[in-house]
Amino acid sequence: MRRPALASLLAATTALSLTFALAFAAPSRAAEDAVVIPAPAMDAAPASGMQTAVIAGGCFWGVQGVFQHTAGVVNAVSGYAGGTKATADYQTVSSGRTGHAEAVEIKFDPKKISYGKILQIYFSVAHDPTQLNRQGPDVGTQYRSAVFTTSDEQKKVAEAYIAQLNGAKVFTKPIVTKVGALEAFYPAEAYHQDYLTLHPNQPYIAYNDLPKVENLKKLFADNYIEKPTLVSASKATN
Repeated sequence: MRRPALASLLAATTALSLTFALAFAAPSRAAEDAVVIPAPAMDAAPASGMQTAVIAGGCFWGVQGVFQHTAGVVNAVSGYAGGTKATADYQTVSSGRTGHAEAVEIKFDPKKISYGKILQIYFSVAHDPTQLNRQGPDVGTQYRSAVFTTSDEQKKVAEAYIAQLNGAKVFTKPIVTKVGALEAFYPAEAYHQDYLTLHPNQPYIAYNDLPKVENLKKLFADNYIEKPTLVSASKATN
């Protein structure tokens, strides 16, 4: 099972969409519960200039939405990582045979948020790192948990943090997140960008993803911003 095909969602009638939206608009819990976890014992050294983090944790709609509400994030773009440029399109990636994961490229200001804090939010509220090749209702390698590092320092921080969390047994099962060097990131199609903000009443978003943003607000209040930093806004200012 995977999230509903986008074409089917666009073809649904307004009345049916509203019916489902009302049914799921205020879920009692997210598909994956947030987990309170300690901050990383090892973090990246303070630096100047914008930096990039690339992470994958299931459907990129929700992961992007979480980091668009995170202070210090300059831009968060949904896309694909792990495969080739030739197969970096939604329909092909959805086959689960491309090597790609649905990923999010995060541009951030290290003076406002550290790489370690981004990982803490990622492991705590953005997804469940103990699910192998799936996330909630979505199944396939394209929904795997993965950290694509852009430097040796990021690799060391990510691997040390996973070891720390596994050692502390903060999750009921071992973390299955894979850490590997980023070879390339390919932005997803325009209709995937800012999806959580543009479609808050879409049933999948309402049940699986909006609670993640609420958990960010509750567990990381100092890092939460109410107004999301949208891809469309970033393009408008460039």
